[in-house]
Amino acid sequence: MVTRLRIATFNLENLDDQPRQKPTLDQRKALMQPQLRRIDADVLCLQEVHGQDEGNQRRLRALDGLLVDTPYAAFNRAVTKTAGGKVFRERNLVVLSRFPILNTQQLNQDLVPGPQYRRVTADPPDNAAQAIEWERPILSVELELPGNRRLHIVNVHLKSKNPVDIPGQQIKLPGTNFSVWKSASGHAEASFISSMKRVGQALEVRRLVDNIFDADSHALLAVCGDYNADANEVPLEAIRGDVEDTGNPDLATRVLVPCERSVPEPARFSLYHRGRGEMLDHILASRSLLAGYRGTEIHNELLHDESVAFASDPKFPESDHAPVIATFELPDA
Repeated sequence: MVTRLRIATFNLENLDDQPRQKPTLDQRKALMQPQLRRIDADVLCLQEVHGQDEGNQRRLRALDGLLVDTPYAAFNRAVTKTAGGKVFRERNLVVLSRFPILNTQQLNQDLVPGPQYRRVTADPPDNAAQAIEWERPILSVELELPGNRRLHIVNVHLKSKNPVDIPGQQIKLPGTNFSVWKSASGHAEASFISSMKRVGQALEVRRLVDNIFDADSHALLAVCGDYNADANEVPLEAIRGDVEDTGNPDLATRVLVPCERSVPEPARFSLYHRGRGEMLDHILASRSLLAGYRGTEIHNELLHDESVAFASDPKFPESDHAPVIATFELPDA
């Protein structure tokens, strides 16, 4: 017997259900539910799922509304949570699985302490170095496949390339909600700190991956999500662990492979920005999982270039990211 395994990742782009939001959740459902059905996933990793406050509770009401009347409504679910046990107000990670979820782990600077850094362009100046923290956790789940096999799924959303705020380095334009940078050095430092956060997250993901391989050198493992980086940028290279980078062939079984490599390059993009396709969403597979690899789909036919069409920031009902799906066939025995 063979188990068909379709693993997908999809950044839903600020999925929410707030009064007077535009587009409304119903408008988004009308276009995104067909997308979800087309994905036809067995395991679906989602990013940017917002939580909605209901009294003292916080629920994923928008997600529940999106999934209604789809097969995913009945899937097993793992989701990121605050220290108080609530889902986050913004940017939750969610894993939906038709297979049983055996274990769930959430990491946020548990394996990598944040570095200390003193900003050089801050006004007023920093009196001392401050901790660099990344706000987005990592969600890791272990699934039970037929034939008593285990599948590890890691869902990530790395820091965007947007520069962070630096005190005294932005000037608000009169009569608008827009700001400009006071100096090019301030913008450069803000981008540098943003990069530290993104690569710090990547290091934590890689340490988690190595922990999984320490327990099982032939682990079936997929690291999925929005990396805000293409396959040849530092965060992806750090997580992949290619032998060309480590120089150590003994680590070859720990390499992770971007599944989109089998997609022809002209169609290899998951986001369209300023007239150029970018591959920011990835499924990285372990060598053991890759043995059953059958192909990758990127549903990018209807992506919009929001950076040009909607510079004032109203949104299309669809997400600005395309779903990425990798298909595997695994023997049950």
